[in-house]
Amino acid sequence: MSRIGRMPITVPADVTVNVAEGNVVTVKGPKGELARALRPEMIIKQDGNTITVDRPSEDKQHKALHGLTRSLLHNMVEGVANEFTKELDVNGVGYRVAKEGKNLVMNLGFSHQVIVSEIEGITIEVPAPNKIIVRGCDKQAVGQFAAEIREKRPPEPYKGKGIKYSDEVIRRKVGKTGAKK
Repeated sequence: MSRIGRMPITVPADVTVNVAEGNVVTVKGPKGELARALRPEMIIKQDGNTITVDRPSEDKQHKALHGLTRSLLHNMVEGVANEFTKELDVNGVGYRVAKEGKNLVMNLGFSHQVIVSEIEGITIEVPAPNKIIVRGCDKQAVGQFAAEIREKRPPEPYKGKGIKYSDEVIRRKVGKTGAKK
């Protein structure tokens, strides 16, 4: 039995979950609304404020989908209740970010500014010139958007310049040394 799959999901009081025909799940909460079509063969049961996910058989495919379905549901409930965040740090001399309207304007050492627009369901905050916070209720969308921002100037191993996640550790390399003869 899947250890993650058999754990029940507790739904907070301010969140409503609706499971429609064909396992189309809609979750509404204070931070937003998410809808997702999950695999129709998985069995999703809702009893009051708890949701459980069961699998129809011990087939290898159903075993794999059991924990996945439960995790996707849990992330939806967690996202509309609390929101997911990713923090990015910008390191480098002259590297800075600013928010202009719905655009994130970044000076990253190129001859031009790099501009990234907010997408639906994602908000960008810039509390400091070297810090970016990405927020949203969809965990996958927040992670993908943060990865796309990081991709504009990934951190390099010699001086550590670039955009990195706040909890990321950059493995540093030793630079060149003088040639000895």
